Amino acid sequence: MFAAAADTVYFGVFLTLLSYYIGNIIKKKFKSAIFNPLLVSVILILVYILATHTSYEAYNNGAKYISYFMTPATVCFAIPLHQQMKKLKENKAAILMAIIAGALSSMTSVLVIAVLFGLTHEQYVTLLPKSITSAFGFGVVEELGGISSITVPVIILTGAVGNIFGPYLCRIFRIKNRMSVGLAYGSASHALGTSKALEIGELEGAMSSLSVVISGLFTVFTASFFAAIY
Repeated sequence: MFAAAADTVYFGVFLTLLSYYIGNIIKKKFKSAIFNPLLVSVILILVYILATHTSYEAYNNGAKYISYFMTPATVCFAIPLHQQMKKLKENKAAILMAIIAGALSSMTSVLVIAVLFGLTHEQYVTLLPKSITSAFGFGVVEELGGISSITVPVIILTGAVGNIFGPYLCRIFRIKNRMSVGLAYGSASHALGTSKALEIGELEGAMSSLSVVISGLFTVFTASFFAAIY
């Protein structure tokens, strides 16, 4: 029965949407950031695939259609940004420097981890785009010769961690400025961080959206430099 279901064209789409729907129900019931719907969805899909011995290729045969919406979804981040254009113009220098600092910090942290744990060059470049959205990260890792099948889950995990623990970290480090909060979410945890920033407020969401785009572009242009270091 499971094999027959996996052979259908849209099996992957159905499984993905169903698991995300269940994740949303769990999040609403327990009201805890730990039960992030995307993270729950990933776990449920993994459990199903392992329990039913379904191949990843069979699942991805249908699920790949969802990936087509990643780039348009990223472009949609421009909507809240447009609504906060006045704030952007008034603080453009500070915003740009903050985003660049965030992107550099992300790649530098990967370099430090690679040195400390003795990662190979292939493993190192695989992790470099961990803090940018998949729409950018997938292209970066393929250009650098990394392992894209590992990069994508690492990007998702990074975003989920930022989405879950971002509010706690902002409280611990007393980050109260609304623009700073949004920029931190976007530069550290891309689209998933932006979804949390939008929950907090429109300004936070706009700054996070801007950070996702600029940090992604900045990483695309500078990742090759970091790749040559190690």
